[in-house]
Amino acid sequence: MNYKHLHYFWAVAKAGSVTRASERLHLTPQTISGQLSLFEEVLGEALFNRSGRQFELTETGRMVLSYADEIFSLGQELEETLHHRPTDRPLQFRVGVTDVVPKAVAYQLLEPAMQFEQPPRIICREGKVAALLAELALHRLDIVIADSPMPRTVDVRGFSHLLGECGLTFFATAELAQQYQGAFPQCLDGAPMLLPGEDVAVRSRLTRWFSDHRIRPRITGEFDDGALMTAFGQAGVGIFAAPTAIEEQVTRQHEVVSIGTTEEVIEQFYAISVERKLTHPAVVAISRAARQELFIKRRPGEKASG
Repeated sequence: MNYKHLHYFWAVAKAGSVTRASERLHLTPQTISGQLSLFEEVLGEALFNRSGRQFELTETGRMVLSYADEIFSLGQELEETLHHRPTDRPLQFRVGVTDVVPKAVAYQLLEPAMQFEQPPRIICREGKVAALLAELALHRLDIVIADSPMPRTVDVRGFSHLLGECGLTFFATAELAQQYQGAFPQCLDGAPMLLPGEDVAVRSRLTRWFSDHRIRPRITGEFDDGALMTAFGQAGVGIFAAPTAIEEQVTRQHEVVSIGTTEEVIEQFYAISVERKLTHPAVVAISRAARQELFIKRRPGEKASG
């Protein structure tokens, strides 16, 4: 639909004649009449019953006018809002975080966006990836943070931007860690283990790694929610793994110790957007900080096994 034609129709309907509409729009009556006829031709419906110079709306015309009223009323409201909004109004940043992304990682990723001179108002939604991508497609979210690229099965036009990747570190309470001392990762054989759920991307890599090293842990729990898995680990129910990028936060906040680290199992984090190139200032800040600060390669000589 040509919205210029819709606007000409709307002006004629409001004015009651082409002549009065042309005066308001500063166009010739011939231009208005020609564009109006073309609009009716495109729609395949007559919008006016013409009686001399007077134009009376048809039933279709009345329906189209009701939509035009709403469209141009919203346009006027938008213009007034833009002209009168406070200059100190914060930028809005709408983020979807898939429920399998560890909360500590999500915070570390989003924190750089809060360092602006005028921090944005952050609106954070958590949920399943399919539901969040649907919101992204409707432009209700600026990005979705996930642990894997956008699934090919989801019929949404979007682009996956790798924020970074890191290995896994295994944690346990000090008491439990004492019971499974020895060379890592063999010390995990037979140990009580808490695993992420089947929907978590790293789950299959982790189980493959166990198999490659002939490690058969005793599975004591499986969790879709990483925060719940960590809570069980803090209670001593089993050993659990978390991204090495947040090793310091995990040990400090949950009073657990590190048993060992592997770089063979990689956990990845993505920003999914409808843009091929990231342009939102907050998203650009997140991407830059993730690559330069959060997901940095382990330096030679640091403890790592597997």
